[in-house]
Amino acid sequence: MKYIPASAIRAKDLTQILSRSVHYRAAKTCSVFGLSLSYDKPQIMVDRIFNMVESGSRSVINFVNAHCINTMNDDADYRRVLEKSDMLLPDGIGIDIAARAFKQEKPDNLNGTDLFPLLCDRAAVEGAGIFLLGGSPGAAEGTAAWARENWPSLRVRGTQHGFFDPADEEAIIERINNSGAAMLFVGMGVPLQEKWIARNRHRLTVPVALGVGGLFDYYSGRIPRAPAAVRAMRSEWIWRLAMEPRRMADRYIAGNARFLGRVAKEAVQVRGFAKTCDDAAKRALDIVAATLAIIGLLPIFLATALAIRLEDKGPVFFKQMRIGVNGRPFGMLKFRSMFTDAEKRRAELLAQSDRKGTCFKMQDDPRITKTGKLIRRYSIDELPQLINVLRGDMSLVGPRPALATEVREYAGRQMERLRGKPGITCSWQVKGRASIPFHRQAIMDRAYLRKRNFITDLRLLAATIPAVVTARGAY
Repeated sequence: MKYIPASAIRAKDLTQILSRSVHYRAAKTCSVFGLSLSYDKPQIMVDRIFNMVESGSRSVINFVNAHCINTMNDDADYRRVLEKSDMLLPDGIGIDIAARAFKQEKPDNLNGTDLFPLLCDRAAVEGAGIFLLGGSPGAAEGTAAWARENWPSLRVRGTQHGFFDPADEEAIIERINNSGAAMLFVGMGVPLQEKWIARNRHRLTVPVALGVGGLFDYYSGRIPRAPAAVRAMRSEWIWRLAMEPRRMADRYIAGNARFLGRVAKEAVQVRGFAKTCDDAAKRALDIVAATLAIIGLLPIFLATALAIRLEDKGPVFFKQMRIGVNGRPFGMLKFRSMFTDAEKRRAELLAQSDRKGTCFKMQDDPRITKTGKLIRRYSIDELPQLINVLRGDMSLVGPRPALATEVREYAGRQMERLRGKPGITCSWQVKGRASIPFHRQAIMDRAYLRKRNFITDLRLLAATIPAVVTARGAY
């Protein structure tokens, strides 16, 4: 039995039609590498997809991420398939970086893995059936079982793994058409799934076909998905790399570097040569170096967390609001090096500060724990800021982020420190750290921002290593 659009079998409330029709008037779009990507809030995009379902038209929806951009650069047929899609959705932080590099509004992240539960929920309400095609043997069936468990009324019309004999393709297409499914989810990986849909779309009667990549691996339980906190930081790709390092190394390490290089090259045409290339190179360095550092320093992360926890049972991390580029506040992460009541005791210690003027600093601060003294000496407490770097709040190199109370005391040209993205290390960090008075720090930061370039950043990163080892000026 073929799928009959809901609009043909039941009346809709006029108010509901009018309220939902607003979502269909004009989609937000951004152009990335010649592709027009549609975006909006996830629930609104679900409405748009079901508008396609109800129209009964044969629509194709594909997702575009950094890996897709790399692939289409080497595969002209794949590019043509993407260009002919009825809707392309932005997926991942790579597209976010590209859009901003090309002076466009930041698009909503609309990856298939997050949209799938929303589509299942809506399909269960609408009575629209789904068909799952792709993945290793058992993955589609496992995903179907997960979906039925969460939405008992959901009509899963059929499943089929992606390792079928090409001779069976005709029979599989016939089974899909006879299933009455409203949506076909194809998870064969890029670019195989998009090409398969494009090659067979004229034979498929399903209203909407979506290329969804490795979605079935997650929901079948074959691969655990990144924790919500990691996904919120747009760093799920790091989790994938950690789960399958051999298979994903080329895609996420070399591939991300290639993608960022393409972003820099493309942005030259939009934003101007020197600054664009330099900014793109800086961001590429931040992402690649921070990722490798997190992976390489993971044992130190774990050992530090354990030591902090064992000393006083308090939280491992300390999140403090700092002032970033152009005065924008953000939550800076550190390993907690002080007792949990440190902020309350700060006011009574201000008069004993070792540093005159704006920034409070005390060499024998009684608020610092035993573990805190050790991790401060070797700057281990700063390591969680690598996460801030991946999120884009900070850079590896830049003026150290200030507290709001400190910024309020800035005088004269000291506010110019806020013109650049704050960093984990900077020029005065490698030349004396806390032993340098703040007014001198501000002068050095302004000089760095005036003359900053990619080579300068590399030199400061190289100089940071001996500065950390010798611990000069650290307390």
